[in-house]
Amino acid sequence: MDPQDALILPDATAWRAWLDEHEETSDGVWLVVAKKGTTSPTSLAVAQSLPEALCSGWIDAIRRKRDETTFLQRYTPRRKTSVWSQRNTGFAQELINQGRMRPRGYAEIQKAKDDGRWERAYQGQATAQVPQDLQDALDRSPLAAKNFAALKSQPRYHILHQLMISRTQKTRSARLAKFLAELEATDSEG
Repeated sequence: MDPQDALILPDATAWRAWLDEHEETSDGVWLVVAKKGTTSPTSLAVAQSLPEALCSGWIDAIRRKRDETTFLQRYTPRRKTSVWSQRNTGFAQELINQGRMRPRGYAEIQKAKDDGRWERAYQGQATAQVPQDLQDALDRSPLAAKNFAALKSQPRYHILHQLMISRTQKTRSARLAKFLAELEATDSEG
C-alpha cells in the first residue's frame, strides 16, 4: 500500500473494527495517527493504535511525518521471523490481563514463545544494556572500548540491537567480531 492511500479512521473504535474485518486478509496499511491534541481528521494516537494492532497479531513499523497534526504509521501482520521488543511483550501481557487479546494475537504470541522469539525480546534504546559478551570484548580492546564509548546513542544502539536480535550464537559471534573490528578500525579523534 502506498502512503498516499493511507487509511484515515476517526478513532480507536474504528481502528478496532477495521482490524476485525481485515486482520486476516490485509498485508498491511499506512494508518493516519494523530499527534497530541489533534482531533481532526482523526483522534487516533499511536498509544491507542499499537495495542489494537498487537491484539490482532499485527506490529508497528515505519512512522513518517504526514503534516503538522498527523503521522503515517505502517502496521502489518507479524511475519514468521518478526522479532519482539520487550516493550511489546509487556504491552501484550497487559492486553491479555485486560481480556482484550484476540485469537490471532494469542496465536502470534504462542508462535513466538514456541520458537524462542518471545524469550529473546530485545530491549529498547532507553533501557538497553551492554551484554556481557560485548563488555568482555571491549575490556580486551581499549581502542574499541574508547570508540564505543564515544558513539552517539543511535549507532551505539544499532550495535546492541543487532546483538540482541541474533537468532543463533553463531550469528551473534559473527556480528560481535564484525562490530569489534569496526570499532578497532575507527579513529575517534578524526
